Amino acid sequence: MKSTQYKEILSSSMTHTPLQRDPIKKGIAKYFSWAMLSHRWGKKEPLLRDIQYKVVYDLKAVGGNVKLQMFCKVAREAGYHWAWSDTCCIDQSNTVELQESVNSMFIWYRHSALTIIYLSDVPPSSESGALANSVWNTRGWTVQEFLAPAIVLFYQADWTVYLDDRSPNHKESVVIMQELEQSTGIHAGALVAFRPGMKGAREKLQWASTRVTTLQEDIAYSLFGIFGVHLPVIYGEKKENALGRLLQEIIAHSGDITALDWVGKASKFNSCLPADITSYKAPPCPLPSLSEDEIQTSVSTLRTSVVGESASELYTLLDNLSAPRFANSRLQLPCIAFPVTAVRRKHEQDQETCFTYDVKADGLHDMIITTQSKLTQFWPARPTRQTFLLVRPWDRYDLELPDFANDTQTMEDWPEPGSPTLEDTLPSVDVDTEPADAVRALRLLVRLGQPFGALFLAQQRGGEFKRIASDNNIIARVRDITSSMMDVRTLEIL
Repeated sequence: MKSTQYKEILSSSMTHTPLQRDPIKKGIAKYFSWAMLSHRWGKKEPLLRDIQYKVVYDLKAVGGNVKLQMFCKVAREAGYHWAWSDTCCIDQSNTVELQESVNSMFIWYRHSALTIIYLSDVPPSSESGALANSVWNTRGWTVQEFLAPAIVLFYQADWTVYLDDRSPNHKESVVIMQELEQSTGIHAGALVAFRPGMKGAREKLQWASTRVTTLQEDIAYSLFGIFGVHLPVIYGEKKENALGRLLQEIIAHSGDITALDWVGKASKFNSCLPADITSYKAPPCPLPSLSEDEIQTSVSTLRTSVVGESASELYTLLDNLSAPRFANSRLQLPCIAFPVTAVRRKHEQDQETCFTYDVKADGLHDMIITTQSKLTQFWPARPTRQTFLLVRPWDRYDLELPDFANDTQTMEDWPEPGSPTLEDTLPSVDVDTEPADAVRALRLLVRLGQPFGALFLAQQRGGEFKRIASDNNIIARVRDITSSMMDVRTLEIL
């Protein structure tokens, strides 16, 4: 209270005047900067009640107290006056504080001056690879604790820096970043300069799919900051519900349907969502993509057939579809539907836990689907009263329209005047002979003719549908893209 910094802050706060002198502002900023700890919890970690109103260095040097003391010592030697550790800086018994902390954690790490990552199981003088094998690298919360801050330092079990790298920021170490990239699957750009948001949801879910948390709900809660969402924290709701609420928020607010790309067991929250985040372990099923030359060649071929008018009608139908949305755990999914006309079970040796079926659908090539669900068999000679559909979830990006809702774009990302826009990247057309909208419609038709990831749906008594979860990706392909108009609709999925 006798310091110049304190007097300057007190005067400024009382008179509501901005701080004028840069050296003082920098000194104040430095004084109130904080270091944060990222670590794997051990036994007997100190809680708030254990350290409140006490001097940290006077605590008995046992259990987690030693780690806390060393963390504070390292932070102090780095020039910081304040240090934050989740074990004792959150009142775990206060549900209101816990709620705020879970939703604010990413921001706190983001604004930390330094994040110290303690690898308790990495011995001194370890070689490259020890970080990848550390238990720290398997925990759910540590994903955001590393991605959020700008400056991090890794410390080994004896509190010496990892790989004896004494640089001020290990995010600038090529060796350490390469090790993390290979072990986590997170690309180097995100490791060094991650930006939260809902874009690329499927990839971010895959990052967390191999992680574990002590409390099952935390596997979803630990992703709130990464996706930039703020949701209620309800311990005791179970992971299926917590993950369902998170995925519902992502899909409803971003329209990103990549979160529907998974294999495994369906959630009770909604059948279109997985019961467990491990269903995102496998990368998205690789689908063939067309080069720009191939698209233009196919467009030229379609110009000679009588599909222009139907292509434009289809484009308009899809353009008018609303984004996917949730209401009371029900998903309103815009899609292109293909009625299933036959389901026949394939008789194989091991079918105790899963079943394999030959499936036929109007307008699609025949396919094989493996699922743990036992389906009603039917074919044209023996129809069924229940309706089955194979659907292509609709993705507005296929319309090739500008994305005005890019949640990661800032003003600094805006193109300079005169630089190319998305419109400029489309192939040039003769406006006297062919409108740009007609070209877009044909290009859309070409893309719709490519293989796609399909959802298998069964209609329920109330008219809604449920997804039949599959143990493998269902890859479908349209037989003849020029043959008929597609069945565009929005389905309600339980």
